[in-house]
Amino acid sequence: MARKLPKADVVLVGVGWTGGIIASELTKKGLKVVGLERGKERKTEDYFMVHDELRYALRYDLFQDLSKETITFRGNERIRALPMRQYGSFLLGDGLGGSGVHWNGQTYRFLPYDFEIRSKTIEKYGQNKIPAEMSIQDWGITYDQLEPYYDKFEKTCGISGEENPHPGAGKRSDKFPTPPMKKSPAIKMFETAAKNLKLNPYMMPSANLSESYKNPDGISRAACQYCGYCERFGCEYGAKADPVVTVIPVAKKTGNFEIRTHSHVRRILHTGNKATGVLYVDTTTGEEIEQPADIVVLTSYVFNNVRLLLMSDLGRPYDPATGTGVIGKNYAYQVMKGNAVGFFNDKEFSTFAGAGSLGIVLDDYNGDNFDHSNLGFIHGGSISLTQTGLRPIQNNPVPKGTPAWGKEFKQQSLKYANRFLSVGGQGSSMPFKHHYLDLDPTYKDAFGDPLIRITFDFEDQDRNLAVFLAEKSAQILKEMGANHIDSLKELGPYDITTYQSTHNTGGVIMGADPSTSAVNNYLQMWDVDNLFVVGAANFAHNSGYNPTGTVGALAYRCAEGIDKYRQTGGQVV
Repeated sequence: MARKLPKADVVLVGVGWTGGIIASELTKKGLKVVGLERGKERKTEDYFMVHDELRYALRYDLFQDLSKETITFRGNERIRALPMRQYGSFLLGDGLGGSGVHWNGQTYRFLPYDFEIRSKTIEKYGQNKIPAEMSIQDWGITYDQLEPYYDKFEKTCGISGEENPHPGAGKRSDKFPTPPMKKSPAIKMFETAAKNLKLNPYMMPSANLSESYKNPDGISRAACQYCGYCERFGCEYGAKADPVVTVIPVAKKTGNFEIRTHSHVRRILHTGNKATGVLYVDTTTGEEIEQPADIVVLTSYVFNNVRLLLMSDLGRPYDPATGTGVIGKNYAYQVMKGNAVGFFNDKEFSTFAGAGSLGIVLDDYNGDNFDHSNLGFIHGGSISLTQTGLRPIQNNPVPKGTPAWGKEFKQQSLKYANRFLSVGGQGSSMPFKHHYLDLDPTYKDAFGDPLIRITFDFEDQDRNLAVFLAEKSAQILKEMGANHIDSLKELGPYDITTYQSTHNTGGVIMGADPSTSAVNNYLQMWDVDNLFVVGAANFAHNSGYNPTGTVGALAYRCAEGIDKYRQTGGQVV
C-alpha cells in the first residue's frame, strides 16, 4: 500500500528546463509546487576542475543507466525491436537539471514557416508536394504568438547573439541580452567564404555567456572561458545556462518549491477526466508514495512523457494502421548527416579550445528560405561551422582512403590533428505515419514496466535533404581553401549505434484539433484539463535547429496556461 502525502497545488514529473521554468513561474505566484526528479541532486561545485573526458564523454556519467531503463528500437514494423544496450545515437540525461546540464547551449528560434508548415507548403507548392505518408500538420500556434516567450527564455539564459536577421527569420521584440561570442580564425574564414558565395552567415545564438550577465530574476553568472568542455559536461563556471544555475534557484528562493530527488514516477493517477496526482518510488528505500495534486505537469524527457501517458491509460494511443489516436504520433528526429570535412595542408587551427555554442551559421537553405519546386524534399536545415572543443580521445580525423592502422595512419593522424575543419548541415525531420512511439510488448524496466519503443527510419525526404546539405557544406569548405574535402554522398538507413543528436521530438504533439493533437497551444491535455505536458514531445515535426529554445518558450507559455487554468478551470484559450 502506497503512503499518501498531503496534496500539493502542482506536482512536476522531472526537474530540468521545463520543470525548472514552470516551478519558478508558479512559485513566484504563491503556488506550492513539488518537483519529482528520479536522478540525484546536482550543483555547479560538482564540476570544479573536473575536465574528465573519459568519465563524462565516454562513460556517460550524467546520463540515464541503460541497465535499469532504456528504449527499444526497430526500423520498421516488420522486425522485432531490441533494447539499446549502450549509448549511440542520442544521450538521455539523468539527475537534477536533466539534459539541460549536458547540452551545448545552441539556442535558436524556429522559423515562422515551422509553425504553419502544412498550410504554407500547400499554399506555395500544392498538396502533391507533401508525400502521402508524411503526416506534417500546423502546430496550432504561430511564431508571433510564441515570440514573447522566446524573448523571456533568452533573457533568463542571457543568450549571446548577433542582431543581423537571416532569411525567413521572425521579427524580434527585443535584441539579444548579450553580444555574440568571439570569432575564432576558423569562424572568420567561414564568414568570408559564405559571403563570397552570396550567403548570409551570422554568429550562433549561444547560452554560453559572452560576458557577465544578471537576468531579470536577479541571477548573476560569469562569462564563458572557452574551455571546450560543454557537451556531455556540466559547466564549472556557471557560464552555460542550465536549469540548476538559472530557474531552479529562483523557485527555491520563494520557499514554495520542494525538490525530491531519487523519485521515480511510475503512474499518473486519475479519476474520470481529472488527474489526481502521481505514484512514485523512492529509489533509495523502495517505498511507493502517492503525491496528490490539483495540477499535474509532465516535464521529463520526450520518451518518458509519452511512456507515462501510455502506461497510465491517458489520451488515445496512436494507431499507425488507421492514423487515428495521438499519443506516440509524429515521432521525429534530426538529419545530422549533411556534413563535409575539409583538410588543410598549410593552415593550423586551435580546435581544442571552444564552447558549446561557439560557431557561425547560415539559414539560406533552412525552412522554406529557398525554392523547393524541383527538389525531392521540403524544409531544409541550417549549415554551420562550430568550434565546440575537440577533446583528444574522441577526435582523430584522417582523409578517406587512409589505412585504419599502421605507419601511414599515424603519419596522417599527426599531420591533420590540427589541420581540419567540419562544416555540416543540421537538417529538419518530417514525421511519417509509420514513425511513432508505443510500449514495447516484450521488454521491461527494473520496475517491471514496459519500455518505450521507437519505430523510425530515414525516408527519401531525409536522404535527399542530407545529400543537398552536404553538397552546400562542401562548397563552403572549397571556398575556404581546403585542400581535400570528404563529404556525404549517400544517406544509408538510420543507425542507432552512432551519435547524431539528442533531438528526439514528438509523441504528445500540440495543435488546434483534439482529433489530431494531444495538447492545445498551452500544452494542456485535451482529455484531462488539469494535466499539462511540455517539452519537445509537443513538436509536430522537428526543424533544422537545436530544439531547446523552442522548448524553453513553450515552457513559459505552459506556465501562463497553468496559471490561467487555476483561475478559470476548463480548457485554457
